[in-house]
Amino acid sequence: MSEKRLQLSERQTADFEMIGIGGFAPLTGFQGSEDWRNVCGQMRTSDGEYWPIPITLATDFECEVGDVVELSSDEGKHLGRITVNEIFDRDVEVEAEQVYGTTDSEHPGVAAIYEEGNRCIAGPIEVDDLPDHEEAFMRRYLTPEESKKAFADRGWKKIVAFQTRNPIHRAHEYLTKAALETCDGLFIHPLIGKTKPGDIPADVRMKCYEVLMEDYYPEDRVILGVKPAKMHYAGPREAVLHAIIRRNYGATHFIVGRDHAGAGDYYGTYDAQLIFDDIDIDELGIEPLMFEHTFWCNECEGLASGKTCPHDSESHLFLSGTKVREMLGNGEMPPPEFSRPEVAQILIDAYREEDNAD
Repeated sequence: MSEKRLQLSERQTADFEMIGIGGFAPLTGFQGSEDWRNVCGQMRTSDGEYWPIPITLATDFECEVGDVVELSSDEGKHLGRITVNEIFDRDVEVEAEQVYGTTDSEHPGVAAIYEEGNRCIAGPIEVDDLPDHEEAFMRRYLTPEESKKAFADRGWKKIVAFQTRNPIHRAHEYLTKAALETCDGLFIHPLIGKTKPGDIPADVRMKCYEVLMEDYYPEDRVILGVKPAKMHYAGPREAVLHAIIRRNYGATHFIVGRDHAGAGDYYGTYDAQLIFDDIDIDELGIEPLMFEHTFWCNECEGLASGKTCPHDSESHLFLSGTKVREMLGNGEMPPPEFSRPEVAQILIDAYREEDNAD
């Protein structure tokens, strides 16, 4: 083994894993300067393939072109190596403006790349092992190759994938089932990598997904997996990345809802849908399914959207995220029209444990 060893950050460890398992295909390593420029400016790799967010390895680690650097996870586990074929400086402000649409350091994705810095090493990776994950996640862990086989074994031809970093409330359940009406199978594929402070922890979310799977989805029509990637909070650009990832996992369709992969007020409500207007869907290789904001309507006596409900907002049940977190933190159940009681109870218990730990 080389004497040069680099311990990756938590975010870089997630990128290594996604490259290594084929989730980031066609990428086979950390991107270099030409890819960085093309991805930032044109949303394509230097080979001309769609790719919306640079996957770079930013580090001050001392090495030279031609070096083979052994890589370990943020927890110290040996993962593999990178053969360094370029060392370059990116401009993080240019990346922030072109990829995230803002240079504001309050944006969690922008803050992350500012913290990482400009200097990057690039090159292909070799994988000896993958990062460790909790048992709750490993029960559901599928590589792209394994998920494709699982879909084929079930005879699914039309598979719709759903990205989530939050528990699935009734509105999410509604749109996943609406999509499932026209597809053979549903792939619920939550992200378990690095998220921002305030997001519900991944292990808590997993309990929520599993109780929903057990009680409210047909077992033979739904697969629950996990995606070991990090969040960028890049809004429209990240919606495209999430679609490409699900294509790599074997999905044919991908749900894009309101404010997909957003943070704060940086993006318009439907910007993540509008970006697909400028993309060749056949070339992308997966079809986005666009859904409007969904809500409970007292007059309709059911879940609906602006496309299907004729009533004004006074008839709609609306709870802000802040209000829901406040209710859960106080041990109060949100209305069953908003959240399944089983899901709400898991979240209340999690908030209670967090308070007791403090």
